[in-house]
Amino acid sequence: MDIDPSAKETSLHHIRDPLLDIISADADIDLLGIILFGSSDKFPEKILASTRAAIWAHGMRADGAVVFCEGSGNNHVDFANLLAQLESRNIAAAGLTVMGKNGRPVVNNDYTSNIIDTCKSSGSVEPCVLGQNNLIETDCRKAFTMLKLNIRIKI
Repeated sequence: MDIDPSAKETSLHHIRDPLLDIISADADIDLLGIILFGSSDKFPEKILASTRAAIWAHGMRADGAVVFCEGSGNNHVDFANLLAQLESRNIAAAGLTVMGKNGRPVVNNDYTSNIIDTCKSSGSVEPCVLGQNNLIETDCRKAFTMLKLNIRIKI
């Protein structure tokens, strides 16, 4: 499975990113930064990239992270690994991704329970409409609330 058009975010969406707007507006949160990394086709590189992102977050002494995976299928390998790597470093995490008709990511582990499904299409199928299943403010508020709760539980 590859990144489908309905989950693809346009540059305009990135300029008006609802997740960044919500996090940066919250007085209780100190936004340390944004880590972006691509999803390799090769399994060892997926594990390496997602592990390094968690190490980076740990080095910045982050209490929590919101992890967003644009796409599904093979992209869920590094997504699930990053959630596990964050939690193993005592960093609370919440995730956002397209799960579709399965209602769960393609790859699961003990840390993939704090995920918001960004699929908006009826029947949870790929509609091939550009941007239909991308992030909206409601998704972001749910994930951010989940993250803040997880941070409180860890402290």
